Amino acid sequence: MILPKVRDPRFVTIRRGGTLTDSDHHLLALWAASCAEHVLDLFESTQPGDPRPRQAIEHARAWARGEVKMTEARAAGGHAMGAARNLRGAARHAAYAAGQAGAVAHVAAHELGAAAYAIKAAGAAAPEGEGEAARRLECRWQRDQLPETIRELVLDDQRLRNDICWLVFDC
Repeated sequence: MILPKVRDPRFVTIRRGGTLTDSDHHLLALWAASCAEHVLDLFESTQPGDPRPRQAIEHARAWARGEVKMTEARAAGGHAMGAARNLRGAARHAAYAAGQAGAVAHVAAHELGAAAYAIKAAGAAAPEGEGEAARRLECRWQRDQLPETIRELVLDDQRLRNDICWLVFDC
């Protein structure tokens, strides 16, 4: 489970009673897409004929640019998660990361799911005994990609939800 039982109003848009601006929501989607894309090759190297995770990432970005509707990005995310179902290891986690990125358009808090699954993918792909180092490296890379505008929001979210995200944000 990657979503909290009680929704954090900082990840609910202003028009729905929260405090999240549309511009920050878009930045969260773009950051999640970058996190997922960073490990996408772990899926594509095992499933080269399946475009669903890449399409979810592209839809997340297109939604942030106002080119597709939320429902389209969310559906693409769901299809990417479907691509993960019969897989194991790094490829599965990478597809789930892409699916979570696509879902950010619908629920902003999925941003952490994209990041967490990408970290799990990096760890699963590492040689035996190097998984923890790979996870930490991926986590730090992701933090380096954070736009300043949403940096503190995401870092606080990582702190608050680290325990339900497999403790992957201890980096």
